[in-house]
Amino acid sequence: MALTKVLIAVKTYPTLSSKYDELVCTAGFLEDGSWIRIYPIPFRKLEYDKQYSKYDWIEVDLEKNSSDFRLESHKPKSIENNFKKIDEIKADGGSWDNRRKVVLKNVHTNMTELISQAKDTTKYTSLSVFKPKEILDFKIEKVDREWDKKKLDALKARAQQTNLFQNSENPFEVVPKLPYKFSYKFTSDDGIERTMMIEDWEIGQLYWNCLKRQKGIEARACEDVKKKYFDDFAKMKDLYLFLGTTREFHLIAPNPFVIIGTFHPKKIIQTSLF
Repeated sequence: MALTKVLIAVKTYPTLSSKYDELVCTAGFLEDGSWIRIYPIPFRKLEYDKQYSKYDWIEVDLEKNSSDFRLESHKPKSIENNFKKIDEIKADGGSWDNRRKVVLKNVHTNMTELISQAKDTTKYTSLSVFKPKEILDFKIEKVDREWDKKKLDALKARAQQTNLFQNSENPFEVVPKLPYKFSYKFTSDDGIERTMMIEDWEIGQLYWNCLKRQKGIEARACEDVKKKYFDDFAKMKDLYLFLGTTREFHLIAPNPFVIIGTFHPKKIIQTSLF
């Protein structure tokens, strides 16, 4: 693809990889509104001036990720000096009018049809903007509190060999693992209730910020996360979900999608002229 302009819309919460250290899956939109996935990216090892935020336009030299059958999947040719922020789309006071013009060009409303497209060998759809019919609940479940020991030990061993933690301009530490799984329960136009996990960067950061504000009381931090994602996003905002599949489960899971981000502008209030 060579040098490509991408509007960043998704950054997932970091995971540990035995091969690539700490990874973030990044996805966004091309100028025509089509999706693109950029993976793998060891996000926090980038210099600060090369890191990017959601709704930044970046330029990056990309090539198709030949190890990933999903059509949207690409990878950077170089991780060292390849990311350039060139612009951003601001929030427009919460209305997100300019963001809507790019993000909402192709919106799905039926999960059964979307899953069918994911399984279709001519499409293998793996990224989507999805408008749920109704958000029914926001679920919080406890999960393992520590990273997989084998992956963590492998990362530490590699760090000692490559001075991974010695970058003085951008000190690198393993990101803490979230001790909770957050999910939306919702319906779509097919009338089926589904529960899907939320894996975006923002919900992880929100939890840690709430935990600090609540002086380490996890129950209160979880309540604050629910207030934001359920009481605010789901009830007060015009909520869309960014959905993505994982390569490992794309072909075998009954529903291969997880929620990799949210799009939550203010609701558009329709007014009558009469």
